[in-house]
Amino acid sequence: MSLASNFSARSPVLRSDRPLSNDQIRAVVPSIFAETPHESRSERYRYIPTATVLSELRKEGFEPFMVCQTRVRNEDRREHTKHLIRLRHASQISGAEANEIILLNSHDGSSSYQMLAGMFRFVCHNGLVCGDTFADVRVPHKGDITDQVIKGAYDVLQSFEQVHRSREAMRAITLEEGEQEIFARSALALKYDDPNKPAPVTERQLLMPRRFEERKADLWSTFNRVQENFIKGGLNGRAANGRQQRTRAVQGIDQNLKLNRALWMLAQGMQQLKA
Repeated sequence: MSLASNFSARSPVLRSDRPLSNDQIRAVVPSIFAETPHESRSERYRYIPTATVLSELRKEGFEPFMVCQTRVRNEDRREHTKHLIRLRHASQISGAEANEIILLNSHDGSSSYQMLAGMFRFVCHNGLVCGDTFADVRVPHKGDITDQVIKGAYDVLQSFEQVHRSREAMRAITLEEGEQEIFARSALALKYDDPNKPAPVTERQLLMPRRFEERKADLWSTFNRVQENFIKGGLNGRAANGRQQRTRAVQGIDQNLKLNRALWMLAQGMQQLKA
């Protein structure tokens, strides 16, 4: 499972701890509200209005908390370019964790329509994207798409029960110290995969908790410590030339999703080994 498009670290982004209004979204990500496809599209192109999908998901209780669109050099594409929305259910806004729908679309042919199941941890404000055992709905802009889009939304909603079961199963698995280090070492290999350039940080640094309540040995806590230390960065390390450096936060939308997804799948693999 992979994101159908790329977003650079400098893409226009709006995040909030409260549901975003249409006016707030339109000011930063106007492409969500395109009323027609870009003029470059042919008659075979089937327009999927993101604003309509957003309205329907709001009826299901999901509200947007983060939006993003790609930077464009050609201004006539700004109103139609690729965009991403992360939505949480209103009933989970004040909880420790929330299910999310991640929606990707465009109105200029630069990406397909895609929906993913995700999860958000409020304690560290890192979005977790679930692995390929959960919903990944893609709809090309052609043919009869209406039913596919509606069915896809419900497929994503139903997949959250699977997410919950996997999370609880990980919480029930205790990892020995050596197993935690194996998990962290495998995680380092996901990001620093050049054998000629050693990782700038160690397994123990990735496993270091940032909060007292995460000093637990279960798989879920281990996974979350590693995930947060990767995403937030700020760890002291050494470059290949020996110079001291601090790891950078993961800011690019696509890079964030790719790394989160890979870590989730790694955690699932450890869960299966320990089952």
